[in-house]
Amino acid sequence: MPEETDTFNNWSLEYSDYDPKKEKSRESLLTIGNGYLGSRGTLEETKASDTNYPGTYIAGLYNRLTSKIADKDIENEDFVNIPNWLFLTFKIDEDQWFDVNKCDIISIKRKLDFSSGQLHKELVVEDEKGRRTAINSTRFASMHNPHLMAMEYRLKPLNYSGKISFYSALDGQIINDGVTRYRDLNQNHLEPVDQQTAEDGGWLKVRTSESKIEIAEAVKHSVECKGEKLSGLKSSTESGKLFTEFDCELQENEEIKIEKIVSVYTSKKDDVEDALGRSLNTLQTAASYSKVFKESEAAWKELWEKIDIVIEGDPKSQMLIRLHLFHLMVASSPNNKTIDAGIAARGLHGEAYRGHIFWDELYILPVYDLLLPDVAKSVLMYRYRRLDEARNYAKQHGYSGAMFPWQSGSDGREETQVIHLNPVSGEWGDDYSSLQRHVSIAIAYNVWYYFNVTGDTEFMEKYGTEMFLEICRFWASKAKKNNNNSFSIANVMGPDEFHETNPNTKGGGLTDNAYTNIMVAWLFEKSREILNKLPQDAQQSIFASINFEKEELEHWNTIEENLHIPVSDQGIIEQFDGYFKLKELDWEAYRKKYKNIYRLDRILKAEGESPDDFKLAKQADTLMTFYTIDKEDVKEIIEKSGHRLPEDYLSRNYEYYLHRTSHGSTLSRVVHAYLANKCGIKEDGDQLYFEALQSDFNDIQGGTTAEGIHAGVMGATVLMVMKTFAGINFKKEILEINPSLPSNWEKLKFSFWFKQNQYFIDLNRDEMAIEVKSENSDQIHFNFMDKAIFLQANKKEVINY
Repeated sequence: MPEETDTFNNWSLEYSDYDPKKEKSRESLLTIGNGYLGSRGTLEETKASDTNYPGTYIAGLYNRLTSKIADKDIENEDFVNIPNWLFLTFKIDEDQWFDVNKCDIISIKRKLDFSSGQLHKELVVEDEKGRRTAINSTRFASMHNPHLMAMEYRLKPLNYSGKISFYSALDGQIINDGVTRYRDLNQNHLEPVDQQTAEDGGWLKVRTSESKIEIAEAVKHSVECKGEKLSGLKSSTESGKLFTEFDCELQENEEIKIEKIVSVYTSKKDDVEDALGRSLNTLQTAASYSKVFKESEAAWKELWEKIDIVIEGDPKSQMLIRLHLFHLMVASSPNNKTIDAGIAARGLHGEAYRGHIFWDELYILPVYDLLLPDVAKSVLMYRYRRLDEARNYAKQHGYSGAMFPWQSGSDGREETQVIHLNPVSGEWGDDYSSLQRHVSIAIAYNVWYYFNVTGDTEFMEKYGTEMFLEICRFWASKAKKNNNNSFSIANVMGPDEFHETNPNTKGGGLTDNAYTNIMVAWLFEKSREILNKLPQDAQQSIFASINFEKEELEHWNTIEENLHIPVSDQGIIEQFDGYFKLKELDWEAYRKKYKNIYRLDRILKAEGESPDDFKLAKQADTLMTFYTIDKEDVKEIIEKSGHRLPEDYLSRNYEYYLHRTSHGSTLSRVVHAYLANKCGIKEDGDQLYFEALQSDFNDIQGGTTAEGIHAGVMGATVLMVMKTFAGINFKKEILEINPSLPSNWEKLKFSFWFKQNQYFIDLNRDEMAIEVKSENSDQIHFNFMDKAIFLQANKKEVINY
């Protein structure tokens, strides 16, 4: 639990020191952006090094390269680090250019302002000659015009006078170098096209080497030296680089102010045809830093009115929730409604996982469903546009329907490697990661959740139902009938990830993973529910377009009622067929020896053991089922398969698997926190929640935040405020509300959309104020603490409890 002595600003993330070991993680957390692009919070004066890593990424911008590894050609697709727009440095007289890592830092303060999207820096440094310099800067990526970024940079000599020279660049002479383990691979994604100077800056055009996407950046500078506009800026070019130089004689305590405004476009299909022309036009119409900032600040204000969550009594949690909401908007915002991009697992904040999209959207999209449904729809459309590729992927493996890839990038093909090199033996082995077919479950779940929350029948008629049915088709073709007329699903990996195979499964993967089987049964049931909500003519149109026969629904129902889901006599759902026969692990011995056992799989392999042999999990697997669907739904599916569960089945399963989970994923604590609260173990649940809430802020995985934020846990911790602490169940036709605030939260306030009505919730420990704005209904029905409530629309009411 956060301590009462902690002091945090509700609307900003602040750092007042410079720690080289933590700097890359802080750069991720200080990232600015607007959904179209994200730019890491690197100090302006730094280049890529072991301490610093400038990076700017555009949603959906990838490039594919081949690298020679050992004796094989290995192809990888990566998020592209576009030309560095940020670089600006200085030197005093004829000395060396400033290097923050080679001087004495007298003071430093950085603040990321969530409300305006602006990053502030106040820095005082002393060089080896004892000269002290004050540097203040601000920067932002416009939420109003997502193609604009801007910086204001002020410098003042504090105890000396002299000539200060400046160097500002658009630098395309860079590679992807943000993830150490990728450094042996070919990371040269950019090739120069052209560059040209202008009186106050100029422009740079590069393109990606394989996907041939042009990226155009244009820049202009405005410089005031001692309050007067400075002329005589000199711009020059090299291949793939534009730089502008100028200098100013400053007396002690005199100041120079530099404004740098940059526009960027690409030739991606969802961007523009003439990237350079649009960049130049946009830059020309952009006024001063302050004017562009005011437009962006107004857009952020409008956005916060829709998404803000107010917490009273716990300043740290308030700051972290707003931090998470801010970075979700950096990763995907209302600007994304016309962008063909999913939400990368690490946001637009770094290069980990190569910027690919995984199943993490299952934790993220419900937040957008409730707060920004148009953005949620755009992310679902990213998947729909790749439906044909998913059909091809299924066909290649002998299945029907649509099988979406574990890692998705530009075109929807599988980006996961199927072999890996053992660095110790030097031998190649199978990589079964792509067998995490449950990503297709997550996509179908997100379609259903969006429909249940929004009631968007038009989306379902045109896109959603087709996608949902094709995913069901895939699972039906993967389910095989056993001799006893039950059905099994083989060759899959569950969310656990530590278990890749067992001796009973040929070709890798596991058989009858409980999460997979239960969720497949749930999908089959929901397919009927979705179809029943559509007009008859819409059903017929969808059936005709995909050659669907109603007999398929009957077959799915047969599978649903006969899926093999092993359950022990004590009511413990077996994680997969054979899990109960695995060896128990001496968890305390490993904790004592290694302290941090998050990546227990690597520890075991280093000791010559295999995680496949033990009862353990990286993250919630079986328990993940209870996170996605209600426990009553799980019970119904289990009992259809012929088992009977005890009344306390959720608590039993929670306790059993909690003690066999290493929490190697930041998402794991969220799931366990949710279930602990469901089981009435509130103190444990709140503790797990606060650990998850701080996971990126504290970089609990020992440096992974440096490679990008964990968008999944940020989305999940925001959603949990609404669905656990406000106690709102969004999975029913009618809302259920059962508040349960953490012990140190005094008040919780937020709004959301449900069934095209906007709800405003304001609750404390004794009462809930609620108002529902509706254009469709005069009366709103919901259940509050198991009591039916009928509320007059567009009128605030207070309910005591």
